[in-house]
Amino acid sequence: MKKVIVGLSGGVDSSVSALLLKQQGYEVIGLFMKNWHDESVTISDECPWLDDSNDAMLIAEKLGIPFQTVDLSKQYQSRIIDYMFKEYENGRTPNPDVLCNREIKFDIFLNIALNLGADYIATGHYCQIDKINKDNKEIYRLLAGFDDNKDQSYFLCQLNQKQLAKAIFPIGHLTKSQVRDIAKKNNLITANKKDSQGLCFIGKVKLPDFLKQRLTPKKGKVIKIDAEFKDLEVELAEVKSKEQELELLSAPFSFSSKDGEEIGQHNGAFYFTVGQRKGLNIGGFSEPLFVIETDVSENIIYVGMGESHPALFKKALFVSKNEIHWIREDLMINENQILKVDFRIRYRQPLQSGTIYSFKKGLYILFDNPISSVTSGQFVSWYLSDELIGSGVIN
Repeated sequence: MKKVIVGLSGGVDSSVSALLLKQQGYEVIGLFMKNWHDESVTISDECPWLDDSNDAMLIAEKLGIPFQTVDLSKQYQSRIIDYMFKEYENGRTPNPDVLCNREIKFDIFLNIALNLGADYIATGHYCQIDKINKDNKEIYRLLAGFDDNKDQSYFLCQLNQKQLAKAIFPIGHLTKSQVRDIAKKNNLITANKKDSQGLCFIGKVKLPDFLKQRLTPKKGKVIKIDAEFKDLEVELAEVKSKEQELELLSAPFSFSSKDGEEIGQHNGAFYFTVGQRKGLNIGGFSEPLFVIETDVSENIIYVGMGESHPALFKKALFVSKNEIHWIREDLMINENQILKVDFRIRYRQPLQSGTIYSFKKGLYILFDNPISSVTSGQFVSWYLSDELIGSGVIN
């Protein structure tokens, strides 16, 4: 009998995952990961870890499976929290959920499970795995979840072949409503529990409060850039090569405080991200204001009026060489090669079409259509059909 250790989070998805695995004949063990102690920056009635731990324990009792809690808060602090602060301080917007899966669930947690004699680990992610044989070698494919509205393959875009070989996603072939129905029919206490939101493992965080732990608030200017500003159109007339064209198209807009009108103040440029609408607290305009660029060195936020402001849109993005990750290394393209792909730059974004161009210093993705709010520090993941084959950090 194969042994599977399930990451029981106290939610309905992991509960049903454990149930299905037991029904399929696996020896199932539930493990709850505690990764956070400081509740001063969480909204106390939203996803507190203690309630989740109790729910996970009750699910394990209901299913008749062994259960234990493991404290990984030190590792989470060093691998996720410290990274987050560094990225925000440098004016980039990290995605802790992607990192959490790469660094915690499918690294530390996986190693704990293997040391306990497990053959596999399982989580309640809405994605699927299959296996093919190519050139006498087994290759694992990470596929989108069956439920288009819940597909979570994006959050797993940094996994590798060794990790996929040890992973099971028991609910990837189901819809969310089917998962809840299974939970109800089996009288699981998590059947109607709301999905957790916010930072992975911490709960719904007041992000500015969270960042204020290390990033001291400091007043700065909010500058409004008009949609007709002369430097918003990228000039390609003198371009000598495709690489130079892509470099220009993917480069961030460069503004100075003289390029627009000062309309207010903020408490720290590192608290804001491109595309952000909420938190500016500046009214009196005919359309909402959106952050179009941040300058953490000068502590200035540049905003534009309306969601169609041209500075919100880009035609390409860049991933530096050391931040490129191929799940399917057999599909990796070499320098000066191109590959047509679908891609997304955030969770729940419909897949976009574009072309990867590979060069010595990294790769570019040229979009078939301009995209709003391309954000440095976030992950881009690329697909062939419904298979996620690679990813990277937007630079």
